[in-house]
Amino acid sequence: MRKGEPIPPFPQKEVVLISSSKVLLHSVVATSALVGALVSAPHATAIERPSVTLSASADADTRLIAAEDPAAISAAATLCGAGFDTVSGVKPLPEGTDPRLRLAALFTYINKSGKGCAVLDNNAEGKKYMYLSVCDIDGKNCGTDSGYFTDHAGPVYVPKVACARVTAKAGNSPSKLYIDYTSKYVFPCN
Repeated sequence: MRKGEPIPPFPQKEVVLISSSKVLLHSVVATSALVGALVSAPHATAIERPSVTLSASADADTRLIAAEDPAAISAAATLCGAGFDTVSGVKPLPEGTDPRLRLAALFTYINKSGKGCAVLDNNAEGKKYMYLSVCDIDGKNCGTDSGYFTDHAGPVYVPKVACARVTAKAGNSPSKLYIDYTSKYVFPCN
């Protein structure tokens, strides 16, 4: 391999690099597999993507994003972990934004035991302040994640999904928000 040529795809065992008349042997390790497994949005690393089904109560935005960007639906489910295979909803943010032009997206999932998971995906460029909180209907048992993230805030979990409340914020800083979304509930009320 000559300087400037691309590294052959995984599974390459040895790569020979020529630099200043010296031949260096380089063993390609799991990093090649990791690089190949990166997904675009949400920004998760997933070796195996779970099969995700839509909740019967999924709205039009959720159905549109699931149809046009199934990798995003699957990647956010991967962040939630094993068992979160039903997408309750995807909320493009800021509210009212064309789903294709979203600056963020709130992904919510349900597992078979009734637990909920939420991920706030950053679709804007660079590291942004993000805040995500999901609480039971009584305002207790809250899951929260906040800070400056390039990819996403969360996952956060709530033990009972029925009527769980959600707050999602994103911006350049906590005082310069372009998303300040609060809902009475993010998961359907039964």
